Amino acid sequence: MSRRLPASIFFFFVVMLPTYLFSQDPWKITATSIDPSNYYGVTVANGMIGIVSSPEPFKVKDVVLAGAYDLYGRGRVSNFLRSFNLLNMNMDIDGQRVGAKDISNMKQELDMKQASFTTSFDYGNKASVEYSYYSLRHLPFTVLMDIAITAKKDIDITAGSVMEAPDALKDVQNYYNEIDRPHVVISVLTSTAKSPTGKLLMCASNTFLFNEAHGQEPRVIHEMWDNNMHLMKFSKHIKAGETYHFSIIGTSITSAHHDDPLNEAERLTIFAKLEGHDRLLSLHKKAWDELWSSDIVIDGDRQTQQDIRSMLYHLYSFVREGTALSPSPMGLSGLGYNGHVFWDTDLWMFPAILVLHPNLAKSLIEYRYQRLEAARRNAFAHGYKGAMFPWESAATGVEETPVWALSGPFEHHITACVGMAAWNYFCVTQDTAWLREKGWPLLSATAEFWASRVERNGPGHYDIRNVVAADEWAENVDNNAFTNAAAKTLLMNATDAAKILGLTPNPDWMDVANDIPILKFPDGVTREHATYKGEGIKQADVNLLAYPLKLFTDPEQIRKDLIYYETRVPTRGTPAMTQAVFALLYSRLGDGEKAFRFLQDAYIPNLVPPFRVLAETKGGTNPYFATGAGGVLQAMLMGFGGLDITPKGIVQIKSALPAKWTKLTLMGIGPDKKNYSVK
Repeated sequence: MSRRLPASIFFFFVVMLPTYLFSQDPWKITATSIDPSNYYGVTVANGMIGIVSSPEPFKVKDVVLAGAYDLYGRGRVSNFLRSFNLLNMNMDIDGQRVGAKDISNMKQELDMKQASFTTSFDYGNKASVEYSYYSLRHLPFTVLMDIAITAKKDIDITAGSVMEAPDALKDVQNYYNEIDRPHVVISVLTSTAKSPTGKLLMCASNTFLFNEAHGQEPRVIHEMWDNNMHLMKFSKHIKAGETYHFSIIGTSITSAHHDDPLNEAERLTIFAKLEGHDRLLSLHKKAWDELWSSDIVIDGDRQTQQDIRSMLYHLYSFVREGTALSPSPMGLSGLGYNGHVFWDTDLWMFPAILVLHPNLAKSLIEYRYQRLEAARRNAFAHGYKGAMFPWESAATGVEETPVWALSGPFEHHITACVGMAAWNYFCVTQDTAWLREKGWPLLSATAEFWASRVERNGPGHYDIRNVVAADEWAENVDNNAFTNAAAKTLLMNATDAAKILGLTPNPDWMDVANDIPILKFPDGVTREHATYKGEGIKQADVNLLAYPLKLFTDPEQIRKDLIYYETRVPTRGTPAMTQAVFALLYSRLGDGEKAFRFLQDAYIPNLVPPFRVLAETKGGTNPYFATGAGGVLQAMLMGFGGLDITPKGIVQIKSALPAKWTKLTLMGIGPDKKNYSVK
């Protein structure tokens, strides 16, 4: 069946292409035509602190800290908070403030390999300026910015580091200290504030790093402007042809992360300064080299290669090893979805992260494990047994969905997704000690939930009524295909886990699994739910039974469901994951060309300028949508790449590539860091 190119894709290629003429480098995304009115920032993050770019010189749009939530009037639920903007600067050249209207030849570039963001521009006939910032991978709360000013004629500069509190914070306190030692002087600019309810203390601190020998560095002056803003600054004369370098190192941390955040922010800033610039960058780059040891390499398609690397870069940026934190749909790119954790993590992001870096994925499942008791209380409150995970989760693991959204009390399939993520973690790592200690409590508790959730109406009729489907346009329906199939799969996973651990599984689990119905139309197409009549769907539902659930394995059934449901997805307003699943399944069915068309349809209409960052929907404007990136990466890894997660580990099955790709290589896969290829 042929498909016409959607109008949104046509518009993208014809109208937007000039913005991206310089975007073919597989590691760097460059913007030279920057329109502040049509600008969507790109994020530099290290799994803990995210910095979002701005089109304004010496400014960043947002600084976001993972795990920092409080109430401030948005839906009566906890929200992500903006932290202090500790990298904003003022720059005066010959007494004039450098602003957007005074500069030319502005260029911004994301270097994905080194996780850095660089802005450069000319300031009239006086100077050329370049600055780069990093969210240091080896130091979770610390950021670094390098600044270089090249004088075209003799100039005097005054550079100021400006610390300003976001509007939502209160009781701002500003501090400035100078620590004078025989070998170093450290000027420390610090601010603290309380979160809106006073629950958290948020702190940020920074200092200058100078290249001059001790005793020759510029004199730093502190200025207090008002309660919400203060700065420290220095002045320097630069001769024509010379380039002057300096840096700012800063830390942002809250009482959600440390019991003494004020002192710790200053300690960490001082620690970073005395580590020294070159050592900081060396360790940062070494950490990113380790991340990039797991990569997806496409031969024959430079633009898709760049786009896939961007998705990998963002997922790597939004998660961090050794934590119990889990990314929201928008990761650390802003305050989208209040920073809450949904099934987006467990079903869409987690599998891709898991096969690439199991150590990163462990943090995501640890997040769920540490909130298991809250899920047990949630099940009790709803009259069920076991553990019922909330649709939206934040710091504590209680339900955080706004009341107006029916997904909170009714979108129960997430409880199966959490359990399946635990099972998949064991399958990939084969870590039976972890399975016994943490995986089994998650699997058994979620299995008990589903055994109590079904209504036992006779053989083949253990119905699951009154749910919001995976297709969220279907609210309060009975026997939703994905919900029922996910419950069946989870009950089977829990049974298998018990046997691996030498435990006796609850025999009721398999009895329930065998009697949960999967509904069909008379022609054999899987019916999305009991009252479904062919209407449009928001996102994949039935097709998820073939992947990731693998409940359907017959190619004809899979193809029949694909052909039916691919025509039920509107061209706008739907998230990126749906077409990614279509791409994955068509590649596994051997149709590489159709798979590639769906791969492009999954994300190209969602890209926004100037960095091709991914919005949630076609024509959307809310990047960065990490959920969609997770779906597309699964299409690459488990579709075109043929990886399959099994109880015995990762295996490779047959798949098909589009003709334009000469080879696909998956590098550093699984605990053994194996390479796989498809030609």
